[in-house]
Amino acid sequence: MNVLVIGKGGREHALVWKLAQSPRVKRVYCAPGNAGTALDGVNVPIDVNEFSHLIRFAKAENIGLTVVGPEDPLANGIVDAFQAQGLRIFGPSKAAAQIEGSKVYSKKLMRHADVPTAEFRVFDHPEPARKYIETREYPVVVKADGLAAGKGVIVCNTTDDAMEAVNRIMVREEFGHSAGRQIVIEKKLEGEELSVMALVAGRTIIPLASSQDHKRAFDGDTGPNTGGMGAYSPAPLGTPKLLDEIETHALVPTVHAMKRARTPFRGILYAGVIVTNQGPRILEYNCRLGDPETQPILMRLKTDLFDLLDAAVDERLDTFTEHQLEWDPRPAVCVVIASGGYPGNYSKGKIIKGLDDAAQLPDVKVFHAGTKLESGMIVTDGGRVLGVTALGDTLAQAKARAYEAVAKISFPGAFCRKDIADKAINKELSL
Repeated sequence: MNVLVIGKGGREHALVWKLAQSPRVKRVYCAPGNAGTALDGVNVPIDVNEFSHLIRFAKAENIGLTVVGPEDPLANGIVDAFQAQGLRIFGPSKAAAQIEGSKVYSKKLMRHADVPTAEFRVFDHPEPARKYIETREYPVVVKADGLAAGKGVIVCNTTDDAMEAVNRIMVREEFGHSAGRQIVIEKKLEGEELSVMALVAGRTIIPLASSQDHKRAFDGDTGPNTGGMGAYSPAPLGTPKLLDEIETHALVPTVHAMKRARTPFRGILYAGVIVTNQGPRILEYNCRLGDPETQPILMRLKTDLFDLLDAAVDERLDTFTEHQLEWDPRPAVCVVIASGGYPGNYSKGKIIKGLDDAAQLPDVKVFHAGTKLESGMIVTDGGRVLGVTALGDTLAQAKARAYEAVAKISFPGAFCRKDIADKAINKELSL
C-alpha cells in the first residue's frame, strides 16, 4: 500500500528510508519532506499542520497508512482529524499527545501514576515562581509548559540563572505565548541520560533498542541546549536489568494511568530517563520518535517497520513480542552536521558538497534534516542539516566510520560535535 510520512527532518528521512524497504509498501510519500526524502520517497509540498490538505491528499492517493514524525501536528490533533475521515494513522490522539504537549500535564500524570521523577512545582505567574526559586538550596530546571522545539528546558545552576529562565519563558515569551503561560520548576537531578522509546497499542508495550542523545551544542556537553547533536544505539548504560526497571516502574504505570483516564496512548512513548544514584528517574515524556535517536535505531532494526506500525494501528501489536523484534547486533552512531550559529540564528541556502562521496562508504547512511533542492543543487534549509549515521562492529568503529563520512561533506559554516558516543566508548575500553 501507499504510505505517507508527515514531517521534514532527519527522523522523517529515516522513516521514509526504512518504510520503503518493506515488501508490503508500494510508495512512500513525505509531506513536506526534504532533499533526502525526495531521494528515498516522493515529496508532497504540504505543511505538517495543513490537516485538510493532507487528508485530501491521503484520500486522492489511496494512502493506506500515515505515520506522523514531529510533535506539533500530534499536539494539534492530526490523528483525530484523520480518524474522523476514516483514515488509518499511526500516533496518539490530541488528548494523549498532551504527555509531550504539556509539561504540567505530564508531571501531574507521573505523580498520579507513582512514576519516579524529580520533585516539582507548577507556576502560572512569574512572581510566585521567583519567590520559590529564592527558597531553593539546590540547582533547578525550569521548563516551559508547551512545545518549544526541544529548547524549552533550561538547566539552572544558580539562582540568577533560574530567575533569567523564568523571565525568558514567562516574561519575554521566547518560546511563544502559549508555551510560557505555565512553567514547571523541578530539582536538577544528577546522572547520565538515556532515551527509551516503546511502541504502545492497547495493553501492549514493546520497547525499542536503547539510545543516548547529545543535547548540548559543543564537545564535552557544553554550550546551549539543542534538538540533539548526535546519538548512538544501543547505549551500554541501558542494561537489560535497568530497561526492565524502567518498563515496570515507568512505562507500564503511565500507559495504565492514561487508559484509566480515558486518554489511551497509541504510538511511540518516549521516556527521557536520567540514571541517578537512587535509580532511574523520568525527566520527561515525548509522544513520538526522538530525533536524532531514530536514525541509529532504524539503522539497526531488521524487523519490517511497516509491519510493526500497521499492527499497532489495528491494535494487533501483541502478535509481536520484544523477542520477535530483530536487531543488527552492531552498534550505530549518528553525528549531526549543523549550520553555523545553531541553535541561535543561522543562514540558509548554502550549497552542500560531498554527499555522494559519503554515501559510497560501507554501512553509512546520510539522513537529511534541514535540506532542500534548489536549481538542482542540495542546499541547507535548517539548523540541523544532516545526520550522518554508520554501523560498526564496535561503538568505536561505528564512530570512526561516521566521522569518516562527515569529513567528506562540507558547506560554509558547517560544524559538528567531535565526541559523539565517547562516554560509552571510554566505558567499554575501561572494562
